[in-house]
Amino acid sequence: MTVYDLLRQVQRSALHLEMRDTYDASAPAFHDWLAGGPGDLDWTEWNSIVSSAVERGAEFRRARIVSEPVTDYIAWEHMLTEHNIKAGEDVRWLPRRRAFDLMLPGADFWLLDHKLVAFNFCSGDGTDTEEEEFTSDPDTVARCLLAFERVWERAIPHAEYKPPRRSAER
Repeated sequence: MTVYDLLRQVQRSALHLEMRDTYDASAPAFHDWLAGGPGDLDWTEWNSIVSSAVERGAEFRRARIVSEPVTDYIAWEHMLTEHNIKAGEDVRWLPRRRAFDLMLPGADFWLLDHKLVAFNFCSGDGTDTEEEEFTSDPDTVARCLLAFERVWERAIPHAEYKPPRRSAER
């Protein structure tokens, strides 16, 4: 079972913590954006997953911890976040310098219905390894929930966050 399968079943909440500054930098849409194109993706499946869950009463919250100035990848992701918002997600951004004293897990995760944590792993260059680790251990769930909520409290709502970029960048 994949995270997407689990997200289709979520009833209460789906919390996502992202902590990397680059994910799949080989993505064609990212390179299109770097070259001056729109850099958009097909959001059909994601919109369906999120909107269906939101209609069931579930909340989707995504928090991103980012280094500043942001990488090109994060700048692209920030531009695309309007699609997450339109689908029904609430998204916030936390500059890494404001997260230094938080105790955070070693990998990005989804916390589903406050019952299950799905950790996902990337290689050093940000490429998804397609490895996932699932746990419903109550201690791990509680620690991930606490970490997420602490990040959320400090994070800046998407509409208010203006990611600083290096001056020579797009």
